[in-house]
Amino acid sequence: MGSTGASAERDTRVGRASVHWHREGSGPPVVFLHGFPLSGHTWEAVVSHLRDRFTCYTPDLIGLGESHSTAGDDHASPGQARALHGVLSELGIESYALVGNDTGGWVARELALLDAPRVSHLVLTNTEIPGHRPPWIPMYQALAHVPGFGAVVRQLLTSRTFRRSPLGFGNCFHDLTQLDGRFHQRFVEPLIASPERMKGAMTFLRHMRFARLDEFRRLHRQLTMPTLFIWGTDDPTFPEARAREMMGQFPKVAAFHSIRNAKLFLYEEHPQEVAGFIGRFLPWGATRRRSSGGDPGSSP
Repeated sequence: MGSTGASAERDTRVGRASVHWHREGSGPPVVFLHGFPLSGHTWEAVVSHLRDRFTCYTPDLIGLGESHSTAGDDHASPGQARALHGVLSELGIESYALVGNDTGGWVARELALLDAPRVSHLVLTNTEIPGHRPPWIPMYQALAHVPGFGAVVRQLLTSRTFRRSPLGFGNCFHDLTQLDGRFHQRFVEPLIASPERMKGAMTFLRHMRFARLDEFRRLHRQLTMPTLFIWGTDDPTFPEARAREMMGQFPKVAAFHSIRNAKLFLYEEHPQEVAGFIGRFLPWGATRRRSSGGDPGSSP
């Protein structure tokens, strides 16, 4: 479960997929999975609070960021999990904790099913819920099959009004100023500038199948690792009340933490609070903090 302690950023080939990943920190491994249409960079602020105790891996999901594949099935949730399983095996990681947000939380559950012996802990933040359909996404999935729709989205994203609307990223942040600056540069500008990036995002949308998600009503009980929920209370995409109902499907829930003034991308707005909950949940982090003279009960 140890790590090299060195930062790295590379691509790993798994079958027809190339998975881009970043590693930072020292200690037991934690794998962070992002949502749509972001990349692993979205976890940087959380990682900055945890890298002194954990080796943090932030891969890009296939079709997003710099990960890609010529196989359509690699973009579906089971295919994403298979590719990540291959990457983590290639890296020689024997045991790890999983953290997922949005569709990254869906993929995290697929990976936890596939790689249960190695997944020690699971953390879910504002993510898909079986039987629930988030606003706008089914419409976007249907339109993703229409030729030229990606170009239309690229043009729409140049509009600040659209980006701040519920059809854009308006439901992702409590404070809409978060959409400017770093977030825009990291995640929106590449989609506008690169037809290939947008093509990957459209392929991703087409292959994330809600019929598969609904199977997790029964599959959740197979996830027997300790599971932590961290939820933004104001999220209209995945409402907290529905998440609390879903929590009952998991056999070993450690806690459900609510964060106020937060929506879908709660970890972008409240990285220290999210990192604090994760650090206290994972027993290795508490041990390392005690050995260095810190207080395991305090936030990073």
